[in-house]
Amino acid sequence: MSKYILPFSSNEASLLRAGGKGANLVQLARAGFVVPPGFIITTDAYRAFVTMNQLQAQIVGLAENASPEEPTTLEDTSAEIRALFEHGNMPVEIAAEIASTYRNLSSQTATSRQAEPAATQIAVAVRSSATAEDLPGLAFAGQQDTYLNVVGEEAVLDAVKKCWASLWTGRAMTYRAHNRIPSSEVALAVIIQQMVPSESSGVLFTANPVTGRRDEMVIDASFGLGEAIVSGQVEPDHYVVNPHNWAITERQLGAKAIAILPRVGGGTEPIARDSSQQQALADEHLIELAQIAQRVAGSFGSPQDIEWAWANQRLYLLQSRPITSLYPLPATTYSGLRVYVNFNFIQGVIDPLTPLGIDALRLLFSGVPRLLRLHSSMREILPDAGGRLFMDLADVVADVRLRNLVLNGVGQSDPGARQTLLRLIEEGRIAPKRTLTTRRALTLLGALLPILRRTLTAWLAPERARRHVIANAEQYMAQTRAHARSANDLASRLRSMENDLSRAEELGLGVMPTALSVFNAVQRMDDWLSAWLGTKPGAALQLMQGLPNNATTEMDLRLWAVAQAIRRDPTALAAMRSESIEALVEAHGQGHLPTTAQRALDEFLQAYGMRAVAEIDLGRPRWRDDPTPILQILRGYLQIEDDYLAPDAVFRRNREQAERLASDYLTRVRKTRWGSVRAKLVGGILRRMYVLGGLREVPLFYMVSLLDLYRTVLLDSARELVTRGELERAEDIFFVPLDILKRFATGDPSAGSKLDLKGIAAAHRLAYERERMRKQIPHILLSSGEAFYEGVNGTTTAEDEVAGEAVSPGVVEGRVRVILDPRGAHLEPGEILVCPSTDPGWTPLFLTAGGLVMEIGGMVTHGSVVAREYGLPAVVGVHNATTRFKTGERVRVDGNRGRVRLLNGEASRS
Repeated sequence: MSKYILPFSSNEASLLRAGGKGANLVQLARAGFVVPPGFIITTDAYRAFVTMNQLQAQIVGLAENASPEEPTTLEDTSAEIRALFEHGNMPVEIAAEIASTYRNLSSQTATSRQAEPAATQIAVAVRSSATAEDLPGLAFAGQQDTYLNVVGEEAVLDAVKKCWASLWTGRAMTYRAHNRIPSSEVALAVIIQQMVPSESSGVLFTANPVTGRRDEMVIDASFGLGEAIVSGQVEPDHYVVNPHNWAITERQLGAKAIAILPRVGGGTEPIARDSSQQQALADEHLIELAQIAQRVAGSFGSPQDIEWAWANQRLYLLQSRPITSLYPLPATTYSGLRVYVNFNFIQGVIDPLTPLGIDALRLLFSGVPRLLRLHSSMREILPDAGGRLFMDLADVVADVRLRNLVLNGVGQSDPGARQTLLRLIEEGRIAPKRTLTTRRALTLLGALLPILRRTLTAWLAPERARRHVIANAEQYMAQTRAHARSANDLASRLRSMENDLSRAEELGLGVMPTALSVFNAVQRMDDWLSAWLGTKPGAALQLMQGLPNNATTEMDLRLWAVAQAIRRDPTALAAMRSESIEALVEAHGQGHLPTTAQRALDEFLQAYGMRAVAEIDLGRPRWRDDPTPILQILRGYLQIEDDYLAPDAVFRRNREQAERLASDYLTRVRKTRWGSVRAKLVGGILRRMYVLGGLREVPLFYMVSLLDLYRTVLLDSARELVTRGELERAEDIFFVPLDILKRFATGDPSAGSKLDLKGIAAAHRLAYERERMRKQIPHILLSSGEAFYEGVNGTTTAEDEVAGEAVSPGVVEGRVRVILDPRGAHLEPGEILVCPSTDPGWTPLFLTAGGLVMEIGGMVTHGSVVAREYGLPAVVGVHNATTRFKTGERVRVDGNRGRVRLLNGEASRS
């Protein structure tokens, strides 16, 4: 058949030719499922129509000039574009092929019914099938038009033109804009499909679209055509089926007060009827439908949203698309319920990670199970789903002897996740079981003894321990630099990276237990101060302001020093204030910034250019690659004119205030019963807090340095691959998983034909970009499919107040600045930074912020640690904070109680 028509039996029904709906329909038909006969008018026909009528430039120009935020203008634009299609002429060749194929379909149907072919023009459904529709990451359902019960050649041709025009409905253009799909890249195929005289019809989801459960199928059913359900005109029957035992577990009969039926001569009409006491589909057919649907999901390899019809004692499948609202599940070989906690959130990263970045992180943490003598693989301990890493905590949360330890650890990183775990335990969803046998306990104790001994040594000699930690890290980095320099091809660089990253546990295990033990001691001290002196909860956190030896705060203050150097040079200051950020970035890259600014910025990037937002991802660009966020932050720093508000002065005052407060507490403690003993306890914790507290950020600093080292050498190899035509661009190397990259680099004969790195990278990059657009990311994910998105659910007494977790004390009022990405962000001095999460790449903004509100985070996450050291009132775990609060609103952030209140014109207090 020609390039304009494809039968349902075609093996050429690609997404680009048949659209998403058409490609899926062909897959159903070719897999042997019962699909009403029909054919597809390819996207080539759409493009030929647009070309012949010279519409492309007009369409794209109108669409790109219309704003999705202005619905009225958008609808006017849509009407103008659709008029262009209405008045356009269909190419004669295409019209003839459509008419001929429609006649053949009518003739075949008549023959099968033993009717007179010449007298038959069958009724068909004419459905739109866009190239950006029914995709794994984008459903696009209902954005283009469908025409039912179309009869006759002229009516079919007219409906085809209307479908083409519906690619430019206001809703479709808005959807594409929000999902960053360029107007110039879309096209539309059209499906012509014989109408089924549906006695009943509906929709089936092979997984529960509300809860996410994969062990529940949901069926909505009504009488007549399924359009009544899809368009929301009828209250259907609602059924839930358990696919393990094929039992109907829920049944709710809907009113079904309207049935949409075919009208004689074409079109449809709603018919009122009383069907509230009658099932639209019998139980045995519901189960039959569910069993068919399970096979469909297996054929597509993912949960499906299926439209079906019952007619002539037979079930028909009208279309199938992925259920895009479900969060993907990690692959697992375990049986029973698994409980996954979002590891990305603990690291302050909401975006997905690149495939090679995921592999690199697993290598970085691979030493932990080895040291703890665990036999699970890193893919089992840190599985990935939706491009994000999760921790499988099912076994340790189920063990009542380990449960509290895990809950406390999770609570310090993600209090919202802790609340969800507690709820699941209380509901009996996580059944208690014994996983820590005596033998395993002894093995684990033996593994932990060196770590405990190291922590105890650090408490006994904190200064020496701190020097030892830094010296060991520097020595390790010197060794890895030598390894990286000696590797001169991709294979050797990958081997070197695997070796160095898999031994990097010393960077963390030598430090983190000590740093966390200091923090836990401070929390115990907080309880003591409350009991002995009557202080409020969180009082001890104020003593952590201005701690030295923190790699992240040192970085931020170093950047402030860059701003001060620029401020002292009138030429540099004038350039920073007058030039656009884009111009400054270009000038810096060419070495043409004013001398003072160029030198100061180069020195900063020499020391910290390996850092970035989401820096734990090997594939993320570094500040060295793109200094845009640094220059933007510097411009914000230069707005601080008051020396009293200068970040270094504020940091120094915070330290002095913390020291005065510590002295006061010690004096008061000495006056209590057993005062001298208590004072020694408090004084000992304070000293170790001052010396060791800043080590919390040291492991990340060196791990990021290690990742940056191998990022640099891998990019060297990638540039060679670009030259050879193996990759489109150098950064694409991070979108190739490590196992594939190793097979390519070593020429492994088991790989078969030569690996298509360019195609592999493109596919992974597309999946990555789709995941970046995902709006809701779960804190907790269960292997049943249930996803939990909530933050901290605290109680509040004020109507305009929301609850979170208090992580940095103090109360501040200010205007909100919602920032989703710090790159290019502008934050006025004193504004309240409201953001999804933070990692060290965000923290330079803290120097100008008045307060901090985050959707994700806990007491020991990076943003919380740095906020405390800056004396910045902070509340984390505030669910949907970035949509709940708007830029410009005035709020009060109470970092003592964990509350954020919208002031709504209320008189504020400073």
